[in-house]
Amino acid sequence: MSITAADKAQVMKDFATKDGDTGSPEVQVAILTSRINTLTEHFKTHKKDNHGRRGLLKMVAQRRKLLDYLKGKEEARYQDLIKKLGIRR
Repeated sequence: MSITAADKAQVMKDFATKDGDTGSPEVQVAILTSRINTLTEHFKTHKKDNHGRRGLLKMVAQRRKLLDYLKGKEEARYQDLIKKLGIRR
């Protein structure tokens, strides 16, 4: 259900702001988005998995908090990130 280590490393490489970056908001949001997309596919076949759904909602809330933080800090980075991930319209 989770993403593999190779996928996570690729996401970190793609969204890192500098070499070895694992904790910036961009990387954290990208990893959460990848996990959310994986879980969304899982729920298409397992409709009654309510315990997993709770975890999904917690991830969505965490991503929302990180995006709000980034928007308050630097609007340009926020706009670039949501465009790159395709989260908003």
